[in-house]
Amino acid sequence: MTALHDLRPPSTDPNRTYRLGELFAGAGGMALGAARARHDGAGFAHAWANDIDADACRTLERNVHFLPGGGVVRCPVEKLDFDRLSPIDGLAFGFPCNDFSMVGERSGITGRFGALYQWGIRALNHFRPSFFVAENVSGLASSGAKRDYQVILEDMESAGYDVFSDTYRFEEYDVPQARHRIVVAGFRKSLHLSYCKPTGSSRRISCKEALERPPIAQDTENNQRTAQHPRVVERLGHIKPGENAFTAKLPQHLQLRMRSGATISQIYRRLDPNRPSYTVTGSGGGGTHVYHWSENRALTNRERARLQTFPDSFVFDGGRESVRRQIGMAVPPTGAQVIFEAVLKVLIEAGVSPCEHERLES
Repeated sequence: MTALHDLRPPSTDPNRTYRLGELFAGAGGMALGAARARHDGAGFAHAWANDIDADACRTLERNVHFLPGGGVVRCPVEKLDFDRLSPIDGLAFGFPCNDFSMVGERSGITGRFGALYQWGIRALNHFRPSFFVAENVSGLASSGAKRDYQVILEDMESAGYDVFSDTYRFEEYDVPQARHRIVVAGFRKSLHLSYCKPTGSSRRISCKEALERPPIAQDTENNQRTAQHPRVVERLGHIKPGENAFTAKLPQHLQLRMRSGATISQIYRRLDPNRPSYTVTGSGGGGTHVYHWSENRALTNRERARLQTFPDSFVFDGGRESVRRQIGMAVPPTGAQVIFEAVLKVLIEAGVSPCEHERLES
């Protein structure tokens, strides 16, 4: 698994460093991946990032390097003043996925969060960067949201971009977690560029390998264990690795009774130590915290961060539930690095230098 300790920009030479802006930045998974991306001596550095969450913004400020004069802007995206932000070569935006998730009411682009992608479109129209990278849940491409997906892609194209979208199974890209996401890469039409999804690997990193090689030091930040209720400990004692509360043979007094007989596969689900983890989420009630394969307990936030490929040196700000949310909502940095390196390769091999869009549009 790639270590991500060096978060400095790859070069101070402006001719080799592409400036990034980011909306809905969260804790910085995309930023970490971009900071580590390299091709032929070139790379990315963040000019600015925006998020509404105070703890996530403090996490960004603590861990992510910004170019001089830039930094984190905390405010609702609707109140972000684009005119006060520095020019950028690329835009990243993992717009909120709540209304496209397979879990929930799935309100789509008419929901509270679904329409927020339009601020990414407004940023593209304002800054006119050479490229962008956008990310969302795989449910966006499902049959129930297919029309919304097409509307989003059409809006990106109307902003002046050739758009390339695909589903990424991040376990194929050295992420020890079955996490499937839609990634859209776009390049200004005036550049006449194309993009191919990077080839994945047949190797899978197991959750056991991710959590134990190397072991997590006891004094590592964000590694506090959650006190488990005795009934939870007893229930977990009957659940084998890979099973959940509904597939395990539980005594009657430990069985869960869901409304309308519904079952949810990740409730009190133990990890299978020989496979990647199931999807790490940022919210949910009892039984959704991801459970160790042999110890009768939920994972710590640091263990969840390992499954998301954050380095142990990356410290999250906030209380335990806030940190859980930041980790679960992030793009895995190792997966983001693969995507940004593929974008960088396209730019370098086509001879597109930083500020190219400014020269083309002048």
